[in-house]
Amino acid sequence: MRTKNYPRLYQTMVESHLKSYRQMVFLSGPRQVGKTTICESIATTYLSWDDEDVRRAVQSGQRSLAHQYLLDSASDVEQVVVFDEIHKYSRWKQFLKGFYDLYGKRAGIVATGSARMDIYKKGGDSMMGRYFPYRMHPLSVAELLDVSIPGEELVRRPRKLADEEWAALLRYGGFPDPFVKRNARFSQRWNSLRFEQLMKTDMRDLTKISELDQLSVLAEILARRSGEQLVYKNLGCEIGIDEKTAKKWVKALKYLYFGFEVRPWFKNIENSIRKMPKWYMRDWANVKDEGKRAETLVACHLLKAVEGWTDMGYGDFSLGYLRDKSRREVDFVVARDGVPWFLVEVKKRDTSLSDALGFFQKRLGAKHAFQVVLDAEYVRSDCFAYDYPVVVPAITFLSQLM
Repeated sequence: MRTKNYPRLYQTMVESHLKSYRQMVFLSGPRQVGKTTICESIATTYLSWDDEDVRRAVQSGQRSLAHQYLLDSASDVEQVVVFDEIHKYSRWKQFLKGFYDLYGKRAGIVATGSARMDIYKKGGDSMMGRYFPYRMHPLSVAELLDVSIPGEELVRRPRKLADEEWAALLRYGGFPDPFVKRNARFSQRWNSLRFEQLMKTDMRDLTKISELDQLSVLAEILARRSGEQLVYKNLGCEIGIDEKTAKKWVKALKYLYFGFEVRPWFKNIENSIRKMPKWYMRDWANVKDEGKRAETLVACHLLKAVEGWTDMGYGDFSLGYLRDKSRREVDFVVARDGVPWFLVEVKKRDTSLSDALGFFQKRLGAKHAFQVVLDAEYVRSDCFAYDYPVVVPAITFLSQLM
């Protein structure tokens, strides 16, 4: 049985943050993506909300917890305190704000959550200036090759991933356990258990949704439709709920990292589609259709890149798609600070260059336009050296991201 532990880019990111900044780290991401493994390796004091003693200590207050775990005593090492899954505590924001104000100068503080940990400024409850968010994703081609923080140029030099690693990533996905085990029966049981925990534990504990059986049906429908446009009214009709409820439930599934939306880019596009987002699963291994799986794999890699570059402070990056009423379409557009940077059309094996790439590149002024082909053989060429539409192998292109 394979037991290899792969180094993670996010450990590099968190360790670099703790050396450079005093703000708390908020590390969020899907269940089983590897947050706990990273936190246990960097913590001098590791506190999991799932531990009953830790729950009692947190609820007793910041000073009591610090005294119990000797955080108010002198230490020979720099203290790093990790609050794992702290978002399950109903008053987690107030607790962390108080703990940071009392002990933020004495210790690095990391908080994790398997749900989104977005903080919005709300009067006296503001956490502004006290934390930086880092959004964790499954393993990717680039991360399997390089866990260093990218430089100002952002894209990496192309490197070849070993054939067996590439094949495993395609078949088993990027979540560490199934990727490392590479066993079909293990993956089947792991996926079933993860889905059950998401629907019956996380959804029950972290949302106010009670119709969990219907929500599970919605999740199963969405799992089959990765890469398709979301029409909330139609989804609602399929499972017997109204459009407003369908939107609410999809939002809950996004909140718990089951999947994500990619919205249409319509600036400078005449007769563009503006409203309907596209839906993608976070785990491409569970997408059965080969074409949809290829598009979902690339979507997950692109989302990881744009969120990672944003979280590290290189700019404000976003991911969208292009479609107009003449049915010209490009799967993805990556924008930097509101300006289209590169376009991506995904194909399983088709190497006939899409006319839409050139059309939209000219219209938007994007620097690069790629047709990313999943089954193409690796080439050593730097994909980002081309400023015109070009066919590139997925294994090359994805190695240059994050």
